[in-house]
Amino acid sequence: MTDKRYAIIDIETTGGRAARDKITEIAIVLHDGRQILDTFETLLNPETPIPYHITELTGISNEMVADAPKFYEVAKKIVEMTEGAIFVAHNVRFDYTFIREEFARLGYTYTRKQLCTVRLARKVFPGLPSYSLGNLIRHFDIKVKDRHRAMADTLATVQLFEKIMAAENGEERTTDLINLGIREALLPPNITLETLHALPEACGVYYFHDMFGDVVYVGKSINIKKRVAQHFSKKTEKGGRMQKYVHEISWEITGSELVALLLESYEIKRLRPIINRAQRVQHFPYMVYQYKNEAGYLCFEVEKTTKKSRLEKDIVAEFPKIRSARGRLEMAKNTYQLCARFCGFEKGTGPCFDYHLKRCAGACVEAESPEIYNERARQAADWLSTVFEDSFILIDKGRTNSEKSVILVENGVYRGFGYVSAEFGQAGPDDLRNAVKTYPGNPETQRIIRKYMAEKKHLQIIPIEEGM
Repeated sequence: MTDKRYAIIDIETTGGRAARDKITEIAIVLHDGRQILDTFETLLNPETPIPYHITELTGISNEMVADAPKFYEVAKKIVEMTEGAIFVAHNVRFDYTFIREEFARLGYTYTRKQLCTVRLARKVFPGLPSYSLGNLIRHFDIKVKDRHRAMADTLATVQLFEKIMAAENGEERTTDLINLGIREALLPPNITLETLHALPEACGVYYFHDMFGDVVYVGKSINIKKRVAQHFSKKTEKGGRMQKYVHEISWEITGSELVALLLESYEIKRLRPIINRAQRVQHFPYMVYQYKNEAGYLCFEVEKTTKKSRLEKDIVAEFPKIRSARGRLEMAKNTYQLCARFCGFEKGTGPCFDYHLKRCAGACVEAESPEIYNERARQAADWLSTVFEDSFILIDKGRTNSEKSVILVENGVYRGFGYVSAEFGQAGPDDLRNAVKTYPGNPETQRIIRKYMAEKKHLQIIPIEEGM
């Protein structure tokens, strides 16, 4: 048995979203893997009403928490009690995220090694129909009173944890999960498990440096610690190169995933790290352009870009290699059921090959009207496009709760990013522009922004009128 300490924790909350909801009760049981060392529990005043359905579930009412301490009043106790301990919970992501968020509101970064008893129970007791705490309580006949109260659920988790530790390979499985699945033999000589545990669990860009300080790899993640750990969890060719070269790790927190993507792209092009293969291209000499043929159908072609073609052609997208351009256009053709002839894949007249296979609706033989065909073709152009027609500012998450990130697209081109106070309120486009640090734009950054805008609907978009 090792000398590890485990802080087994359960919380009750006003809802399921850590960024919006608050903690109403917390219980901590300090354990050494053999026995309980200490306990702590308290109701918390969430400073926001507890919804009726939550009271029905937990039994915790607004009246019960009215005179309870606020989180900041017990924050020091939580820090001291969990210092050096492994944070254990059933579905640890929920409890840990809520507690981290409460500390973040106080301007404090709370970081602990974590252990999830859901994942652990799956590994040690495979084949059960459900790994919810309620089902495991029934399966192991764990005696518990006041379900959905913090201390009752914590003590139930303690009994489950003790059963796991007593099981065959239980301690080995526990250590593996605590170590993020990392095989120590795969770590570079100068990188320890403690080095990785000290990494931030935040969104940003990370840099691997060699023994001379030169950057050999750049990556991005919404959770830097988790992503870096994955690099050393399996034996791969890429992992082998990292084990050979990596001597130190640094990072930059961005808050916004979009900013992380843009910064990663820029840094790879600027630094050209030896382990990175993707995104190193800086030139985009091939384009997909669009035009209407004599019959009024919207057509696409792939062509090498020239100064003349940039002025004369209606460019939809630019690519580093001709196969990338043709491959992307073929995906658009298949996705939007476009005619192969009108995408430049077949020459001549008459029906295209796909028409015989019923994969083309017959625009090539005018069996489909230009109006109907062009509607899909325009959708394909939007999907392909790396070109913006407007100027606008995107507002996304900041590095802390007190700020927002600002991404500027001006005259159709990405110009850079920066940060402003979350209370930017009446700030106009010029004020937001002034917060932006300039970065170079290219077709890749345009594609990154377009894809992110299509997938992430939470972005705030502020149009910039011409002349502003």
